[in-house]
Amino acid sequence: MGWVVIAACTLIGYVAGITATGDINESVLLVMIAVFFSLLVVRLGAAILLWPRRRIALGSLTLGVVMWAAGSSVVNAGHAGAGAPFPAPGEWLFLLSYGGMAAFVVLDASSRKERALTAWLDSAIVCGAAAALASILLLTPFTNYFPQGGIPLLVAVIYPFVDITLAMVVLGQVVLGSRVWSRRTIYLMAGFLLLAVADSSLVLKLDSGPYDFDVILLIGWACSFMLIVDAACRERPLITMKSRPLPEAFLVVSFVMAILLLVVRPEGLTGAAVALPAVATLVASAARLVIALRDSAATAEALHLARIDDLTGLPNRRALLREIETALRRPEQFGLLLLDLDGFKEVNDTLGHSAGDTMLELVAMRIRDALPPHVSLARVGGDEFAMLIRDEGEIDLVERAQGIRRALLSPARIDGLELGMSASVGIAMRLPEDMRPADILRRSEVAMYEAKVSRTGAQVYSTDHDEFSRQRLQMGEEFRRALSSGQVTVWFQPKIDAHTGVVVGMEALARWEHPEQGTIPPAAFLPVARRAGLMQELSERVVDLAVVSASSWHRLGLDLGIAINVAPAELLGTHLMPLLYRAVDRAQLPPNAVTIEVTEETFLAEPERARQVVLDMRRHGLRISIDDFGTGFSSLAYLRDLPIDELKLDRSFVSAVCVDDRSRLIVASTVDMAHALALHVVAEGVEESEVAQEMATLGVDQMQGYYFSAPMPGDRVEAWVRKHLGAHRSGTRVKRP
Repeated sequence: MGWVVIAACTLIGYVAGITATGDINESVLLVMIAVFFSLLVVRLGAAILLWPRRRIALGSLTLGVVMWAAGSSVVNAGHAGAGAPFPAPGEWLFLLSYGGMAAFVVLDASSRKERALTAWLDSAIVCGAAAALASILLLTPFTNYFPQGGIPLLVAVIYPFVDITLAMVVLGQVVLGSRVWSRRTIYLMAGFLLLAVADSSLVLKLDSGPYDFDVILLIGWACSFMLIVDAACRERPLITMKSRPLPEAFLVVSFVMAILLLVVRPEGLTGAAVALPAVATLVASAARLVIALRDSAATAEALHLARIDDLTGLPNRRALLREIETALRRPEQFGLLLLDLDGFKEVNDTLGHSAGDTMLELVAMRIRDALPPHVSLARVGGDEFAMLIRDEGEIDLVERAQGIRRALLSPARIDGLELGMSASVGIAMRLPEDMRPADILRRSEVAMYEAKVSRTGAQVYSTDHDEFSRQRLQMGEEFRRALSSGQVTVWFQPKIDAHTGVVVGMEALARWEHPEQGTIPPAAFLPVARRAGLMQELSERVVDLAVVSASSWHRLGLDLGIAINVAPAELLGTHLMPLLYRAVDRAQLPPNAVTIEVTEETFLAEPERARQVVLDMRRHGLRISIDDFGTGFSSLAYLRDLPIDELKLDRSFVSAVCVDDRSRLIVASTVDMAHALALHVVAEGVEESEVAQEMATLGVDQMQGYYFSAPMPGDRVEAWVRKHLGAHRSGTRVKRP
């Protein structure tokens, strides 16, 4: 229907052109006015049917359009658009039409939650300055045209002033977030501004009181109503985003403009119309400035409180991180000391939080007194304090940390008790690759925990003690890919009968065939696998490869057992052992050819669950060996209550058996006890002939170690075993591979 209205407007423009020449009569003009406004009303009615929720707003605009059409008909009746007195008898209908348009502008804005006072003030500043500027541009000519003032001037000013006001209301709604900048909003503002121009132009054409129309005026009015109705008949967009504050430039320009307009405003009623919005702009600007100053002071206070620890008055963790970030931007060397009180929780639990707070305040004062004034001190946690020290080396920082610890050890009376405060200090130096404050703080925490565990008091950060360093994190990800790409393999170390010298079995040992670093032993990657949660997957791969290899040896006629190490977590889980049972059945391997090596830690973690698992392994025919025997702290009761087959002496006892009488006595007594319980004894870590001879003398059943052979890849086992058997028959020893 928009195009229909445009066509009607074109026709009216044509008729208006004829009217200007006096070649059309009054009835033709009235018909054309009726047709044009009827099309507008019909279009608005269709919009009401399409969007019933907007019926009140659209109905108000429809009423305004009808009132304007009626006023136009009254003014033109009997005058054919020329010679009508001003003000005309139908002026009150025009004034009523503005009420309908104003109601539409207010009601058709999107409803939102309550807006901040600053948003209303911003709107008042911008709209007031815009209204003052529009008033002086559009209303100043009226003062010259009606120097006598009176009712004609008042009526002449009302029309463009109301038009400008409605346009400024739309602008204010945009500022407040009730409208969004869109084609709909632009059409609506353009319609009211064009209406203001047409109304102003009409009054400027008044000559001794009567109206004097021309083609331009008629087209201006028609186009303004077309824009307003077209904006109303477009779907109202949803406002889903938060309204953004206006750029400061808009507010500054509006303030300056209001001052200038007050200076150059004309005299009389037009000057008053300019002064009113200009003064309103200045008042709103003053109120906005007061609020801005108040918010700035509140923000500064909040920022100060956000960076200060309430209890000690020291900077807090946020302030420390900000200072470290500032230091990182400069080419300076600095260190971070992180101090944690030892036993503070016990003080809190015993004496209460009030005593704990007193201790923390005292600690803060003593640390501050022990440091130079330029050193930054912050409380970063419950009983943790951090110090940022510039231009000092590691040795100086360690001495500084020990000095602080000595200052804290001096007894203090807290809640009637004399208490000394021990502390552990971690030290982290700035590194060239440091980019974030959190990295330095994390390293100091690692060093602090190491100092606490090692009881050294102060410890400098070392990657060797950092289980969560970036390098180890990268290594964990590489190991994850290694498992899926087949880089993890199994090597085998022979187990030799101590009495006959015959190879009786192999122990499966995981190896990581790294494409760049070569073969990596388990000691280097097992902690990484454990932290990365890959032990289950690693154990499954070792079990599968070990069982397949043992099965292939049996098919080749080599009667070799296979020993597999299983960590406590995987052994006590529900997934690995059933997988092992299925693998043994699938490979058609005799179950007693498989020995599962577990540590004494297994029986400490979950004794009842461990018992069930061991009994289940025995039901499936597997052998059970206790690895690293003698290094744990468990009771020997499990040797009595569980079906254990083998004890594997730890290498720390085996390697010292020839030089340490206590180690020899432990081995001898363990062998006697094991044999009394019908258990086999395996000595691991045999690396010298003297140790091998002594182990045989003490009665161990099997031995393994580098004296016989280093671990070897699976494809070399058969050749080595056959060579070893041949050498055994001839009385020589096979050199280790």
